[in-house]
Amino acid sequence: MMQWLALPISSLLACAVAAAGQPTPERQAELRYLLEQDCGSCHGLTLKGGLGPALTPPALAGKPPEFLQLTILHGRPGTAMPPWRAFINEDESRWLADRLLAGETQP
Repeated sequence: MMQWLALPISSLLACAVAAAGQPTPERQAELRYLLEQDCGSCHGLTLKGGLGPALTPPALAGKPPEFLQLTILHGRPGTAMPPWRAFINEDESRWLADRLLAGETQP
């Protein structure tokens, strides 16, 4: 009987661990939309700059993902860059930072 109960619990734990570091495909689509529409409204729809600086791999070269993650979550005081922490979590902000650095910003 204990083995029968352990299987679903271990499966749930495995799913929780997998979900903690990587957004689901559905959430990835939402994050890409946020990047294109919300970030793009200031950084340019092609992310080559506008009110905010460019978010292309060459423009971000040398910036660690943690720096971008913190900027996404907490914004940049004294600038138009707002904090997005109310809308995304740490794993999602890291996922976005990694996409920006890799140039993988299109759906």
